[in-house]
This record gives sequence, C-alpha cells and structure tokens, in this order.
Amino acid sequence: MAFTADWLALREPADHAARDGALLRRAAQSAGAAPVILDLGCGTGSTVRAMAPHLPAGTTWRLVDNDPALLALAAKAAGPETRTYSLDLADPGALPLDGVTLVTASALLDLMPRDWVAALAARLTVPFYAALSYDGHMSWDPADPLDAPVTEAFNHHQLGDKGIGPALGPGAVTASAAVFDAAGFDVAQADSPWVLGPDTAALHASLLEGIATAAAETGLAEALDWGQRRRDRVVQTICTIGHGDILALPRSLSTETTHAAD
Repeated sequence: MAFTADWLALREPADHAARDGALLRRAAQSAGAAPVILDLGCGTGSTVRAMAPHLPAGTTWRLVDNDPALLALAAKAAGPETRTYSLDLADPGALPLDGVTLVTASALLDLMPRDWVAALAARLTVPFYAALSYDGHMSWDPADPLDAPVTEAFNHHQLGDKGIGPALGPGAVTASAAVFDAAGFDVAQADSPWVLGPDTAALHASLLEGIATAAAETGLAEALDWGQRRRDRVVQTICTIGHGDILALPRSLSTETTHAAD
C-alpha cells in the first residue's frame, strides 16, 4: 500500500474539495478542547491540512505511516506538537492510542479488510473520522460504452489483498459503518465525490491509467484501449469518482454531547 508524494500532492486539492464540510467540522469538534489526534496512514499530512482551520492552537498530532519520507513531510505540516510513528498498520493493537481524543484516516478503509476495521473498532473508545473511502461509483460525461464494464472490473480488482487480507474495496463505507455501529458507536455518513474537470486533467489522466491497468488485470483486455481513449479527451471530460466519509462517535460521548446541548 505504498503511495508516492507526487501522487498524494496531485490528489490533495480534489480530496480537500470533496470532503464533506459539515462532517469534517463535527469531527474536529468531537476531538475536544485540547485535541490529541492520531492520523492513520498520514501520507504527507493531507488530513492535518484539511482539519487545521477547524482545530484550536496547540492541537497535538500523532502521525502513523510506514514511509519515513512521507512522515517527515507530514510532521512539517503538523507543527511542533507532533509525534511520528513509523508503523505497519496491519496490527491495530500496536497503535499509540494512550491519551488520544480522535482517530482519523483518509482514503484508507477501502484498502483494509473487514477484520481490521472490526479490530480497530474494538480498541477505540474515542471518535473515529474516516474520509474519502472509494464507494464503487464512477461516471464520465461524455460516456463511453466500456465505462460500465471497466468500472465493474476495477471494483472487483479493489477487493484484492493489499497486504493484510482481502480489502473491503467499494463496500468500505457501508461495511465500516455497520462494524462501528455494532461496536457501540453512532455513525454519520456523507458523500464526498471527486468531480474532475479540465482544471484537474493531470489527476484525471493519472487516475485513468491506474483504473485501466487494474481493470485489465482482471481479464478485461479492452480496458487498456478504453484508458487511452479517455486520456486522449481528458480535457473535454467531466469525471465523478464516488467516495464516502464516516464519523463514528462512542454512544456515551453522543449522549453527553446531546445532554450538554439541552
């Protein structure tokens, strides 16, 4: 599950535009007056930058990634009240949760197995905010006859093992919400689709290459020609890639918040 700094930089503007603003603000509020936030798979710090305007000065970040170079970039974004952890996310039991008031993740749940999400939910007694999980929906305007077959093939590919077991893929939002609900959390969901136009042509072109390659690996050989056709007209195309955000609040915290508002 390695990602380059260049790819993460390319997608960050689309990610920030797509995040559901109301859920992001609720997540920041749920971290409390003196937030200590653990960000899983932090990359270069996109979650830090997205949440920063909604958090108080002195917020403490704990950043987890398995790439030391990305961790160093994220630490610069998070400021002096930051600790970094070069960890493999495979074992939720190893996460540094002591004193944490909120756990976050971005573009992660669709890569993880259901058992991993269940193990994480079983450990958490604080809110969990996971944004930008791919939800299986892709569309292009103008359309191409292979759009639907390629989407189906790509979605099948996304269910493969990313290193720690079969991934949730397009079912990540629904499955993760159900897991956290069963673990005693109140879960809110929101859509956070990418909408890619001429101003995001570079991201769109890179994405198309990945989609076509993955779809071809499932046996849909025509996907490579589809990808080339789509890249040839990328600046004349509007593309929508579905994502979803969730915010899971422990029911005890939800009750306290409700009573405080009465």
